[in-house]
Amino acid sequence: MEALGGGLGGLWGLNSPFRKRTDTGSKSNSKSSDSVEATSRAGYRFPLKQAVTAGSLALAGDTIAQLSERWRKGKALNQNTVSDSHGFTKDVMSTLLSDHDWLRALRMISYGFLFYGPGSYAWYQYLDRCMPKQTVENVMLKVLLNQIVLGPSVIAVVFAWNNLWQGKFLQLLEKYQKDALPTLLYGFRFWIPVSALNFWVVPLQARVAFMSMGSIFWNFCLSSTMSK
Repeated sequence: MEALGGGLGGLWGLNSPFRKRTDTGSKSNSKSSDSVEATSRAGYRFPLKQAVTAGSLALAGDTIAQLSERWRKGKALNQNTVSDSHGFTKDVMSTLLSDHDWLRALRMISYGFLFYGPGSYAWYQYLDRCMPKQTVENVMLKVLLNQIVLGPSVIAVVFAWNNLWQGKFLQLLEKYQKDALPTLLYGFRFWIPVSALNFWVVPLQARVAFMSMGSIFWNFCLSSTMSK
Protein backbone atom coordinates (compact mmCIF):
# COMPACT_ATOMS: atom_id res chain seq x y z
CA MET A 1 0.00 0.00 0.00
CA GLU A 2 7.70 12.44 -2.93
CA ALA A 3 11.70 17.01 -3.63
CA LEU A 4 8.43 18.40 -4.32
CA GLY A 5 7.28 21.91 -5.09
CA GLY A 6 9.27 23.10 -2.12
CA GLY A 7 11.90 20.37 -2.18
CA LEU A 8 12.46 17.84 0.56
CA GLY A 9 13.54 20.71 2.73
CA GLY A 10 9.91 21.79 2.67
CA LEU A 11 9.07 18.72 4.67
CA TRP A 12 11.05 19.98 7.63
CA GLY A 13 11.14 23.75 7.24
CA LEU A 14 7.71 24.91 6.10
CA ASN A 15 4.88 25.94 8.36
CA SER A 16 1.42 24.43 8.23
CA PRO A 17 -0.37 25.35 5.00
CA PHE A 18 -3.65 26.12 6.74
CA ARG A 19 -4.22 29.69 7.90
CA LYS A 20 -7.39 31.64 8.65
CA ARG A 21 -8.58 33.93 5.91
CA THR A 22 -9.64 37.46 6.78
CA ASP A 23 -12.99 38.91 5.68
CA THR A 24 -11.15 41.45 3.52
CA GLY A 25 -9.44 38.73 1.48
CA SER A 26 -5.87 39.60 2.42
CA LYS A 27 -2.88 38.17 0.57
CA SER A 28 -1.92 35.90 3.46
CA ASN A 29 -3.71 32.86 2.04
CA SER A 30 -2.21 29.48 2.76
CA LYS A 31 0.37 27.93 0.47
CA SER A 32 -1.95 24.96 0.20
CA SER A 33 -4.81 27.07 -1.17
CA ASP A 34 -2.48 29.03 -3.45
CA SER A 35 -1.09 25.80 -4.88
CA VAL A 36 -4.52 24.31 -5.48
CA GLU A 37 -5.92 27.50 -7.01
CA ALA A 38 -2.89 27.98 -9.24
CA THR A 39 -3.18 24.42 -10.48
CA SER A 40 -6.88 24.90 -11.20
CA ARG A 41 -6.21 28.06 -13.21
CA ALA A 42 -3.30 26.63 -15.15
CA GLY A 43 -4.89 23.25 -15.87
CA TYR A 44 -3.31 19.88 -15.29
CA ARG A 45 0.46 19.60 -15.40
CA PHE A 46 2.24 16.33 -14.76
CA PRO A 47 3.84 16.55 -11.27
CA LEU A 48 7.31 15.47 -12.39
CA LYS A 49 9.11 16.09 -9.10
CA GLN A 50 6.54 14.12 -7.14
CA ALA A 51 6.66 11.30 -9.69
CA VAL A 52 10.47 11.10 -9.72
CA THR A 53 10.63 11.13 -5.92
CA ALA A 54 7.94 8.46 -5.58
CA GLY A 55 9.69 6.29 -8.16
CA SER A 56 13.03 6.69 -6.40
CA LEU A 57 11.61 5.74 -3.03
CA ALA A 58 9.76 2.80 -4.55
CA LEU A 59 13.17 1.64 -5.80
CA ALA A 60 14.59 2.08 -2.30
CA GLY A 61 11.84 -0.06 -0.77
CA ASP A 62 12.24 -2.76 -3.42
CA THR A 63 16.02 -2.81 -3.00
CA ILE A 64 15.68 -3.32 0.74
CA ALA A 65 13.17 -6.11 0.10
CA GLN A 66 15.45 -7.87 -2.38
CA LEU A 67 18.50 -7.57 -0.13
CA SER A 68 16.49 -8.89 2.82
CA GLU A 69 15.26 -11.86 0.80
CA ARG A 70 18.76 -12.70 -0.47
CA TRP A 71 20.19 -12.34 3.02
CA ARG A 72 17.73 -14.87 4.39
CA LYS A 73 18.32 -17.18 1.45
CA GLY A 74 22.10 -16.96 1.77
CA LYS A 75 21.94 -17.55 5.50
CA ALA A 76 19.74 -20.62 5.03
CA LEU A 77 22.01 -22.08 2.34
CA ASN A 78 25.19 -21.59 4.32
CA GLN A 79 24.19 -22.36 7.88
CA ASN A 80 24.79 -26.11 7.45
CA THR A 81 27.75 -25.97 5.07
CA VAL A 82 30.04 -23.25 6.43
CA SER A 83 31.84 -23.87 9.67
CA ASP A 84 33.64 -20.55 10.22
CA SER A 85 32.03 -17.15 10.55
CA HIS A 86 34.41 -15.53 8.03
CA GLY A 87 33.40 -17.95 5.31
CA PHE A 88 29.76 -17.51 6.20
CA THR A 89 29.97 -13.73 5.97
CA LYS A 90 31.85 -13.87 2.67
CA ASP A 91 29.29 -16.20 1.07
CA VAL A 92 26.31 -14.22 2.32
CA MET A 93 27.80 -10.93 1.07
CA SER A 94 28.42 -12.56 -2.31
CA THR A 95 24.76 -13.57 -2.41
CA LEU A 96 23.64 -10.06 -1.45
CA LEU A 97 25.66 -8.42 -4.23
CA SER A 98 24.57 -10.78 -6.99
CA ASP A 99 21.38 -11.76 -8.78
CA HIS A 100 19.54 -8.48 -8.33
CA ASP A 101 16.19 -8.60 -10.12
CA TRP A 102 16.28 -5.37 -12.11
CA LEU A 103 13.03 -6.12 -13.91
CA ARG A 104 11.27 -6.35 -10.57
CA ALA A 105 12.94 -3.07 -9.57
CA LEU A 106 11.74 -1.44 -12.79
CA ARG A 107 8.19 -2.58 -12.08
CA MET A 108 8.25 -0.82 -8.72
CA ILE A 109 9.92 2.32 -10.13
CA SER A 110 7.35 2.63 -12.92
CA TYR A 111 4.51 2.11 -10.44
CA GLY A 112 5.80 4.94 -8.25
CA PHE A 113 6.56 7.26 -11.17
CA LEU A 114 3.41 6.70 -13.22
CA PHE A 115 0.79 6.00 -10.57
CA TYR A 116 1.62 6.64 -6.92
CA GLY A 117 3.40 9.99 -7.23
CA PRO A 118 0.96 11.77 -9.57
CA GLY A 119 -2.12 9.99 -8.22
CA SER A 120 -1.53 10.67 -4.54
CA TYR A 121 -0.57 14.29 -5.20
CA ALA A 122 -3.84 14.83 -7.09
CA TRP A 123 -5.68 13.08 -4.26
CA TYR A 124 -4.23 15.40 -1.59
CA GLN A 125 -5.09 18.44 -3.71
CA TYR A 126 -8.67 17.21 -3.99
CA LEU A 127 -8.94 16.67 -0.23
CA ASP A 128 -7.61 20.17 0.43
CA ARG A 129 -10.14 21.70 -1.94
CA CYS A 130 -12.98 19.85 -0.22
CA MET A 131 -11.73 20.38 3.35
CA PRO A 132 -9.44 23.44 3.45
CA LYS A 133 -9.70 24.09 7.19
CA GLN A 134 -7.43 22.29 9.62
CA THR A 135 -10.01 21.16 12.13
CA VAL A 136 -9.98 17.94 14.10
CA GLU A 137 -13.04 16.76 12.19
CA ASN A 138 -11.43 17.44 8.81
CA VAL A 139 -8.17 15.72 9.75
CA MET A 140 -10.03 12.65 11.00
CA LEU A 141 -12.16 12.57 7.84
CA LYS A 142 -9.08 12.87 5.63
CA VAL A 143 -7.39 10.00 7.46
CA LEU A 144 -10.53 7.89 7.09
CA LEU A 145 -10.86 8.68 3.37
CA ASN A 146 -7.17 7.97 2.87
CA GLN A 147 -7.65 4.46 4.25
CA ILE A 148 -10.90 3.55 2.51
CA VAL A 149 -10.16 5.19 -0.86
CA LEU A 150 -6.42 5.68 -1.42
CA GLY A 151 -5.27 2.54 0.41
CA PRO A 152 -7.40 0.02 -1.55
CA SER A 153 -6.69 1.92 -4.79
CA VAL A 154 -2.93 1.66 -4.29
CA ILE A 155 -3.13 -2.07 -3.58
CA ALA A 156 -5.43 -2.67 -6.57
CA VAL A 157 -3.15 -0.74 -8.94
CA VAL A 158 0.17 -2.20 -7.78
CA PHE A 159 -1.16 -5.78 -7.89
CA ALA A 160 -2.58 -5.23 -11.40
CA TRP A 161 0.59 -3.51 -12.61
CA ASN A 162 2.81 -6.28 -11.28
CA ASN A 163 0.70 -9.07 -12.77
CA LEU A 164 0.51 -7.25 -16.11
CA TRP A 165 4.32 -6.99 -16.28
CA GLN A 166 4.65 -10.67 -15.44
CA GLY A 167 2.10 -11.77 -18.04
CA LYS A 168 -0.19 -13.06 -15.29
CA PHE A 169 -3.11 -10.69 -15.69
CA LEU A 170 -5.60 -13.57 -15.82
CA GLN A 171 -4.40 -14.59 -12.35
CA LEU A 172 -5.08 -11.15 -10.90
CA LEU A 173 -8.37 -12.11 -9.24
CA GLU A 174 -6.64 -14.99 -7.46
CA LYS A 175 -3.90 -12.60 -6.31
CA TYR A 176 -6.50 -10.20 -4.94
CA GLN A 177 -8.28 -12.98 -3.08
CA LYS A 178 -5.06 -14.30 -1.57
CA ASP A 179 -3.11 -11.17 -0.64
CA ALA A 180 -5.19 -8.00 -1.01
CA LEU A 181 -7.12 -8.06 2.27
CA PRO A 182 -4.16 -9.12 4.50
CA THR A 183 -2.01 -6.43 2.87
CA LEU A 184 -4.73 -3.80 3.35
CA LEU A 185 -5.29 -4.68 7.02
CA TYR A 186 -1.55 -4.66 7.70
CA GLY A 187 -1.35 -1.26 6.02
CA PHE A 188 -4.06 0.18 8.26
CA ARG A 189 -1.86 -0.30 11.34
CA PHE A 190 0.98 1.62 9.73
CA TRP A 191 -0.76 4.24 7.61
CA ILE A 192 -3.44 5.51 9.99
CA PRO A 193 -0.97 7.24 12.36
CA VAL A 194 1.26 8.29 9.44
CA SER A 195 -1.73 9.78 7.58
CA ALA A 196 -2.86 11.67 10.68
CA LEU A 197 0.59 13.24 10.98
CA ASN A 198 0.65 13.94 7.25
CA PHE A 199 -2.63 15.89 7.24
CA TRP A 200 -2.10 17.62 10.57
CA VAL A 201 1.50 18.84 10.23
CA VAL A 202 2.90 18.47 6.71
CA PRO A 203 2.15 21.19 4.08
CA LEU A 204 0.47 20.18 0.82
CA GLN A 205 3.55 20.53 -1.39
CA ALA A 206 5.50 18.12 0.85
CA ARG A 207 2.79 15.55 1.50
CA VAL A 208 3.64 13.20 -1.34
CA ALA A 209 7.28 13.31 -0.21
CA PHE A 210 6.36 12.58 3.39
CA MET A 211 4.09 9.69 2.47
CA SER A 212 6.68 8.31 0.06
CA MET A 213 9.28 8.35 2.82
CA GLY A 214 6.88 6.23 4.83
CA SER A 215 6.40 4.26 1.64
CA ILE A 216 10.01 3.01 1.77
CA PHE A 217 8.76 0.68 4.47
CA TRP A 218 5.45 0.08 2.72
CA ASN A 219 7.13 -0.55 -0.64
CA PHE A 220 9.30 -3.10 1.11
CA CYS A 221 6.10 -4.87 2.18
CA LEU A 222 4.48 -4.55 -1.25
CA SER A 223 7.57 -5.75 -3.09
CA SER A 224 7.85 -8.75 -0.78
CA THR A 225 4.17 -9.54 -1.34
CA MET A 226 4.55 -9.17 -5.11
CA SER A 227 7.41 -11.69 -5.19
CA LYS A 228 5.40 -14.46 -3.54
